[in-house]
Amino acid sequence: MSSQQLALNIGLAPQPDFSHFCAEGNTEAKAFLEKTAQTLIDLPPTAPAASDPLIPCYLWGTEGTGKTHLLQSIALLLESHGLRTGWMDSGRHLGRARAGIEFDENWVAVLFDDIHTYSERQQKIAFNWFVNAAHPASGNPRWIVATGQMPAAALPVRADLRSRLIGGFNWELRPLDDQARKRVLQHQARERGLHLSDEVSHYLLTHFARDLNNLTTLLARLDAYALRTQRGISVPMLKQMLHDMP
Repeated sequence: MSSQQLALNIGLAPQPDFSHFCAEGNTEAKAFLEKTAQTLIDLPPTAPAASDPLIPCYLWGTEGTGKTHLLQSIALLLESHGLRTGWMDSGRHLGRARAGIEFDENWVAVLFDDIHTYSERQQKIAFNWFVNAAHPASGNPRWIVATGQMPAAALPVRADLRSRLIGGFNWELRPLDDQARKRVLQHQARERGLHLSDEVSHYLLTHFARDLNNLTTLLARLDAYALRTQRGISVPMLKQMLHDMP
């Protein structure tokens, strides 16, 4: 492996959805989340309660295992059907339809990303959202999904919030191996109309951080650079792009 492991910050990758999540090793979690989101689409909050309660879900795993991807996939699927969600991460707390810190009765789900990073104030808001989602003033309980980097029992958050996450469904997301990462990158390249050779794929996986978010963003930059320079993607072209970056 190169001594120059690079973690690039070169813009945002396209918004993820369930169809672009590589579920190798995590098929059960993906299938359950997608099915439950579809249940919410088919059963509005004003309808009679479903026979199966919406049990809170907690996804945990190391960085780059797809936790945020799955959480965003839930939000995008629900919102594509006109449903609203509450979203909180370490940098913000908002309803994806409007900013605010108060629980919104119009939400059908509340989504907590990287909950292990929350400040004391954010934990207080998250607990308020959790209680209101589980016991709303009107309608069915709202769905609660959270992510973090460690098991729920080890989360450095307030005890009442931690215990509620422990009591729900918990899944550890498994990281992809290099062969799976290579397949994902080459599939994404084909969707862009590009050819990503085994040589370039190997170079990406041995010279850059293996986080798929980072690699996907790098692929987008490669696509733009190849279009601008009218060159095919190769290792020399990749090196030239890095040299030309400000």
